[in-house]
Amino acid sequence: MKLKEVSEIENMAKEVRKGILEAVYHAQSGHPGGSLSIADILTVLYFHELNIDENNPKWEERDRLVLSKGHCSPALYSCLANRGFFPVEDLKTFRNIDSYLQGHPDMKKIPGVDMTTGSLGQGLSTAVGMAIAGKIDNKNYRVYSILGDGEIEEGQIWEACMSANKYHLDNLCVIVDNNNLQIDGTVEEVMSPYPIDEKFRSFGFEIIKIDGHNIQEILDAFDVAKHIKGKPVCIIAKTIKGKGISFMENQIGWHGKAPNEEQYKMAIEEIV
Repeated sequence: MKLKEVSEIENMAKEVRKGILEAVYHAQSGHPGGSLSIADILTVLYFHELNIDENNPKWEERDRLVLSKGHCSPALYSCLANRGFFPVEDLKTFRNIDSYLQGHPDMKKIPGVDMTTGSLGQGLSTAVGMAIAGKIDNKNYRVYSILGDGEIEEGQIWEACMSANKYHLDNLCVIVDNNNLQIDGTVEEVMSPYPIDEKFRSFGFEIIKIDGHNIQEILDAFDVAKHIKGKPVCIIAKTIKGKGISFMENQIGWHGKAPNEEQYKMAIEEIV
């Protein structure tokens, strides 16, 4: 189910944002800010870029997506549900004790989830492993991994980058969600990773910088990434935490807080 027009993808991104709100509101728990900042990127991936089959989630030839910032699972779940991996209605069971939609992605329970994540810094290592396996097995699949800009303060990220460079993983595409906010403050205040582009470049990555909310720029970046040979790619996406909901945008308080009923209704009205 590939969406071809930019306007179609933009409309789907609205549905994905509604799904994020549904999940977090009904759970009264979760991480809306960072989920909303990656909504456009994930929408492009799941409705245009990824070679996947919702009727065969474990298809061996499929592209892989590792959401290394696993606490932003509402965005991933909303994409998977809208793509048809499971019912959209199930988003309302997010984080319920008897629900398969846990707070962090679980590859053993959720159709379409390629890797269990949540412990920050570990997802990129598994993505590198998948990409190496693809090379060894002569497979054509690509591996995508989404990192938070706060997450790249973790040392394991850079160990993974060294491996990606050593093995010339041109089938690996890393996306950094650069919304500049993490749970304790701005990334500069906590442990500045800047300049992000120069750091990844020094580890052998090709760098692409984009507006992470401009659908055409996202599409173009993934197209360029596919044609780069001999090295991994890092797309640095400048984003806004809470994007799409005016009172959540760039507000650190919405990192891990659910909206009340009034806020939920206001947010849904803004998206529609």
